[in-house]
Amino acid sequence: MPIVLRVAFKPASSISKTQSTVDIKTNKLTTLKIEGRHDPCVVPRAPPVVDSLVSLVLADHALQGGFIKPVL
Repeated sequence: MPIVLRVAFKPASSISKTQSTVDIKTNKLTTLKIEGRHDPCVVPRAPPVVDSLVSLVLADHALQGGFIKPVL
């Protein structure tokens, strides 16, 4: 039986658009503009991350359900 997921990712924080932020040293509102070339698309890295997290959750549930024994 296949496992079907709906996955969402937040946008990358290093986009080149000017962003509002707070300077943690002065605690004042400021703007931030990231310079340089950054890849704002995390889609190529998403499948292995999702696969790993699903595997961890399934293993955790299998342990809690007694389907596999803990090895420690």
